Amino acid sequence: MKIELPNNIARLIDRAHEEQAEPPRPHLGCSVLGHPCDRWLWLSFRWAVVERFPGRMLRLFRRGHLEEIQILKDLEAIGVKIDTTQERVNFGGHISGSLDGIGSGVPGAEKSPHVLEFKTHSEKSFKELAAKGVQVAKPMHWAQMQLYMLGTGLKRALYVAVNKNTDELHTERVKFDKAAAEKLLERGRRIVASNEMPEPLSRDPSWYQCKFCPAHDFCHGSKLTQEVNCRTCAHATAMENSTWRCERWDFDNIPLENQRTGCEAHAIHPDLVPWEQGNSPDGWTAVYIIDGKPVENKNSRELFENVKGLSTTGH
Repeated sequence: MKIELPNNIARLIDRAHEEQAEPPRPHLGCSVLGHPCDRWLWLSFRWAVVERFPGRMLRLFRRGHLEEIQILKDLEAIGVKIDTTQERVNFGGHISGSLDGIGSGVPGAEKSPHVLEFKTHSEKSFKELAAKGVQVAKPMHWAQMQLYMLGTGLKRALYVAVNKNTDELHTERVKFDKAAAEKLLERGRRIVASNEMPEPLSRDPSWYQCKFCPAHDFCHGSKLTQEVNCRTCAHATAMENSTWRCERWDFDNIPLENQRTGCEAHAIHPDLVPWEQGNSPDGWTAVYIIDGKPVENKNSRELFENVKGLSTTGH
């Protein structure tokens, strides 16, 4: 007979992970620049749609991080020299990424240092990868390696994938495609610099790349963010030197912790609400036409609380 514990230990563990989850990254990562949707990249960079994972998923991510240590040991066991002194590539302009390492002495290509990239896969994902190769099966991973090679000046990458079900390995050497890497970097810079939200990948809510996107409700439903932070504010601008500027207070280089909380003068970016914009009384206070009436955005948190259940119209 199954014994029920007074407290569900598994749920408590998951909740602990959820409470300790890291906030959204401050930069636009090389790991996401291969994503097919410009809008999603813009929304995530501006913390307008924040993907919050349940504890089980956070534990899965932890497993992937722990696997990296074992793969490094396995590579060292076959004679690969691991260099982890260069932990990041930084292109400036808010675009950067973290390397798993650089390896030299890769069997069959001993003279070429390689960017190292490690991933764990489900059974289905692993089989597709083995059949099609990383560029076709996992284009975001391929794009990530291209940017890392661009940032390090290396011409080769070694991709090591682990099947979480069977511990089977798939390894693949990837060649540097300079044109593709530069195009990815230019895409990132364009998205970061844009003060206007890009068009969505599709306007069809049933489109396969949209159905499970964290921004599905925003794009195809509410058209409304409820994230209050400097990056969702109409007064904030991403600067080329990787800082954020507040036009409202004429303040350069907003500290990261302040970016996460915003201030009482927060005016939600007009692209992040479904309403028409009215005339501002002072040039700073946003005004939106909600149910035919002008509503001043004096405090975004109060605005979101007060407009719950009111009608919306699409962008």
